[in-house]
Amino acid sequence: MHINMNLIEESFRRLYPGRNFSYFCSIKYSSKFRSFNSNIKLRGNNLTLNLSRDWKKVDDEIKIGLIQELLIKLLKSKARTRNMDMYNSFIKNLHHFVPKTESDPILENSFNRVNERYFAGTIEKPNLRFGNRSFTKLGSYEYAADLITLSSVLKEDYELLDYVMYHEMLHKRHKFSSKNGRNYHHTHDFRKSEKRFDNAELLERRLKRLRLKEYIPIPRFGWFRRF
Repeated sequence: MHINMNLIEESFRRLYPGRNFSYFCSIKYSSKFRSFNSNIKLRGNNLTLNLSRDWKKVDDEIKIGLIQELLIKLLKSKARTRNMDMYNSFIKNLHHFVPKTESDPILENSFNRVNERYFAGTIEKPNLRFGNRSFTKLGSYEYAADLITLSSVLKEDYELLDYVMYHEMLHKRHKFSSKNGRNYHHTHDFRKSEKRFDNAELLERRLKRLRLKEYIPIPRFGWFRRF
């Protein structure tokens, strides 16, 4: 059964028993979204759910968990339900089924170096790609797409490239924990593992200096961001 407006109401009522549901709902599937991405928007009483097409074939109980996660963020509340646990488990295990179609020789070599040295080669290779030349967002890991994206600026320094790669691989290894509708990605175990990288403190200082390259000094006017 495909997702429908009644399912949004059902998600709301399970999340907020006894609370009045007074929204007009609409649902849109988009091929522009990455795998299993989604968002929810509220304008007045109009509640719009936007989903990637991948969600069409997913079980309704998991979709309810997704909708509840989105509602909690939208309505700024706290809760935890069985459906939300099902949804989080689904997301954490998607990497087993995502096609591996993106790669880059520089990133693949970095991944292999880090995998062998710090993970004994146990991390399954994800999709790998370079993003824009950003000094602020140096890396990211998308669970649903099993995708590590690193800033193109890291091509200039393979030590920093490996360090940021390690950080994103830790996200793939540790996943995330959930509490009251919030996901925590930098857990105690994550931070503890992060410090195991050789010369981690020195590399953190180098990353800070790298980020300062995004700003240029202008006399009398202080620091301005380079666009």
